[in-house]
Amino acid sequence: MGITGFWLVAVIIFAVVEAATLGLISVWFSFGALVSMAISALGGPLWLQIASFFAISLIVLAFLRPLARKHFTPRQTRTNADRVIGMTGIVIQPIDNLGGTGQVSVGGTVWTARSDDNATIGRGETVIILRIEGVKIFVRRVKEESGVPSS
Repeated sequence: MGITGFWLVAVIIFAVVEAATLGLISVWFSFGALVSMAISALGGPLWLQIASFFAISLIVLAFLRPLARKHFTPRQTRTNADRVIGMTGIVIQPIDNLGGTGQVSVGGTVWTARSDDNATIGRGETVIILRIEGVKIFVRRVKEESGVPSS
């Protein structure tokens, strides 16, 4: 196997690795190896093949990867559920993480709730929503006198 065969094997290996990982990482080196294989087939010197491999790989990586990521990376669909983060709500069912119970009314919507600091929070207390995990909100009791979350 000559040097042209080496470049052909390199193209195949980079393509197979890319197909296995789907991370848009090694496909760029396939382009460099393909150009180097063409240079080899045309009788170009080894130093030119190696230099072309690195130059083409880096150029394609720098210019096409951002474009490819934009089109092939799955988009996250934003919902309006995260608008409740930072809002306050009223506990309508006591929150007990160990018992797996708790509901909070926030902006007219009832959410399953858990305490962020594992505190038991009673019905009627005011809480602040810290985050959402799945369909549950994580809350912390709001101190009545200052309106600031307790620690």
